[in-house]
Parts: sequence; C-alpha cells; structure tokens
Amino acid sequence: LQGQRPEAPNSVQMTDQLKRWRLLLGGEEDATGAELSGDDLKVDGSLQALYGGTQAQAQGRSSRKGGLGASTPGVARWLGDIRTFFPSSVVQVMQRDAMERLGLKQLLTEPEILNSIEPDVHLVATLVGLSGVIPERSRQTARQVVAKVVDELLRKLEQPTRQAILGSLARNLKKKRPRHQDIDWLQTIRVNLKHYQPAHRTVIPEQLVGFGRKRNSMADLILCADQSGSMATSVVYAGIFAAVLASLPAVTTRMVAFDTAVVDLTEQLSDPVELLFGVQLGGGTDINQALGYVQTLVRRPEETVIVLISDLFEGGNESEMLKRAAALKGSGAEVIALLALSDDGTPAYDHENAAVLAAHGIPAFACTPDMFPELMAAALRHEDLQLWASTHGMITARAAK
Repeated sequence: LQGQRPEAPNSVQMTDQLKRWRLLLGGEEDATGAELSGDDLKVDGSLQALYGGTQAQAQGRSSRKGGLGASTPGVARWLGDIRTFFPSSVVQVMQRDAMERLGLKQLLTEPEILNSIEPDVHLVATLVGLSGVIPERSRQTARQVVAKVVDELLRKLEQPTRQAILGSLARNLKKKRPRHQDIDWLQTIRVNLKHYQPAHRTVIPEQLVGFGRKRNSMADLILCADQSGSMATSVVYAGIFAAVLASLPAVTTRMVAFDTAVVDLTEQLSDPVELLFGVQLGGGTDINQALGYVQTLVRRPEETVIVLISDLFEGGNESEMLKRAAALKGSGAEVIALLALSDDGTPAYDHENAAVLAAHGIPAFACTPDMFPELMAAALRHEDLQLWASTHGMITARAAK
C-alpha cells in the first residue's frame, strides 16, 4: 500500500458523519444540513425529550422539563425506544438522567413503567428510596425488579466472596495451633502413633488436631452502613455482600443500617430483597449513635472486623463519634472506614474526620464492589489495610498531624 493515496470519504460516509453530528448537537439550526428520517428521527426524538437541543441549552432552559408528560403510555414508549436504539450501558445512563431531569421518580410508581426499565443498582437504590410511597399496585412489580438485580449481583459476587473469605480463613488455620479446649485428643493420638516412645510409654504429639471450632465461628463481621441519600448505591452493595457473608458458616455476620436512628437488619440477611426494602434511604446521619450500638455487638474484639460504610459527614456528636471509633480500634477489633462501596469513583467525604480516624489506625478509603471480597480477606488476615489500599490504587485519607 506504500505510495497509495488514501481514499476520500464517499457520499454515504459523509452523510453518516453528518447525521451523527446532527444527533449529537440536536436542534435544527446545527449547520450540518443533515435531514433525519425513519429510526434516526426516533433516536433524535428520544434524545430531544431528555436533553433538548443546543439552542435550549444556550438559553439556559432545562431540557423540556417534564417533557415526557405525565401519561404512562408516553413514558413507556420512551423507555422502549431508548432500549431499542441504545446499548444497555447507555440506557442505564439515560434512565438515571431522566430520573433527575424529567421527574421520572414520580412516574416510577406505575407498574407498567417498572416493567419497561432496564434494572441496575442505581434503579434499585431509587426503588428502595421510594419504597415508602410506592402504591400497593406497584409494590410487587418493584420487588420483582429489585429481585432481578439482586440475583444478578449475587451470581457475580457470591463465588469471589466465598473463595476470598474461606481461603483467607484456611490460611489462618494453618498458621495457628488449636487452643487447649479445641484439641481433639482422639484424632491427635491417632495422627501421632508413629511417634510412640516405648521407653516412656507415651505418644509425642508433634501435630495437634483441633475440633475446628464447631460451635463458634472463626470471625465476627459487622457491616454498619450509612443509609443517607448520598450512600444509596453503597447500601445496596453492602446488603448484597452481607447476605453472601451470612451464608458462610465460618463467619458470623451482622448488618446494621443507620441515619438518625439505628436498625439491625441481621434477621433479614437470608432474604436480600427483604433486607433492602428494610432500608430507609435519606434523612440525617448519626454515626456516633450507630457506633454506640456496634459496641454492644462486639463479643470477641480480636476476631472482629467492623466495616463502617459512610462518607463520615456526622450530624450527631462528632467528637464522641471519633472517640467511639478509636475505642473500638483500641479494643483489638479491626475497624475500616469505607467511604463508598460503589463504581462511582472518588466519593465526596469529610476529609477531617477521615484524617482523624487514620491517625487512630483506622484506614479510610473507597472500594469498588469487585475489590470488596479481597478487602475482607485482607482484613481477616490482619494485613496492613492502609498499605493494601494504596497498593491497589485506592485513594486513602492521610492521618491528621
């Protein structure tokens, strides 16, 4: 091909490029001269309904605020159109934009709308937040939508979580000798018969065999989730992970959610959908009160991991909150301040409180759902979590000087 001149774009390619620019810019005065018809016109209509045109944006007007209208059929058609013409990832972005720009949250209370929506974790957070006002005729449909997302997340997250947690605990067992009360003497004698000493008429127990703590779990995990509106997706993920962890007999898991009140959701861990509908997103934040309740749950500090999922914007007694967190850490428990558990990137959080917690040895950073199983495994191995987070590219809060 050396020496050949590149071919000039043909008229078909030029027309396609102009149509793309026309759809991108919106409006009729875009200087492209491109005319739309058929499916392109429908795509333009869907975009116009949500985002408006460049002229409206330039004049500072909202993009046809409420332009989908209040009729259920109109919204259902729009939802069907965007699912037809855009890939799933784009559909989810447009749905989230519509909830804010077009007041779609009010329209989600209709069963027909819920059945038309491409469900994702953000939609679950919205439905959970609306659970108190969803009319009875839509409640079952809302639960079905939430159940679909929960099932998908469980399929994706359950196996990695099991492998990481059980693998970590198995490695811990290999390093530790069983305590005196945990020794299985019959099995220990059998394993060590080859070390029988005739002269002393005894067996040298070079290898001790334990019962494996049949009655007690090997670790206690407490997830304490801030259910204020800014933490909505984090609460959804926390509920899913708590349900998975609760299914592992090797650990005891508790789930606590809070705003200005504290609710223990541990009894609902066997049903993640029920658990999520038990969350009341929104309201204020009283981390101090939540940590006070967590303190009453700690039975074996040195074998306890506490994950505080919060942006640390305290609406209660801030100084007492920091003291409680330090006291939990000082008792021997592993305490983690997870600023977000989501795919949304760097969270907004209270940097001063995060720095104070870091000074007390409590690492504060955000974590994506795919890394959460490894985080819990590292915590159970008693690794340096500040170092672990830095090694995995997570932005961590620096200790206050």
